[in-house]
Amino acid sequence: MEVKIRAGALVVLFGFLLLAVASVRPFASPESTAMDDYFIQNAQEETGSNNVVTSVVFDYRALDTLGETTVLFSAVCGIFTIFIGRKK
Repeated sequence: MEVKIRAGALVVLFGFLLLAVASVRPFASPESTAMDDYFIQNAQEETGSNNVVTSVVFDYRALDTLGETTVLFSAVCGIFTIFIGRKK
């Protein structure tokens, strides 16, 4: 009985994996490129940066990047505090 349940679970899992693979779009062919085209054409003009990725991270999404940096800094401080506490 247990072997049948495991085999059934494996078949269901394999079915979900096949469904997931079938629903993936081909690489480098997004449904819409309007936002990409906007950033590529306007990034240097609006931000003064020659690198589009840098302009997106530091100008268009600056507050999001600041939040991520704050979380990362807090995690590093917490780990540092744990390790310092163990030495004593």
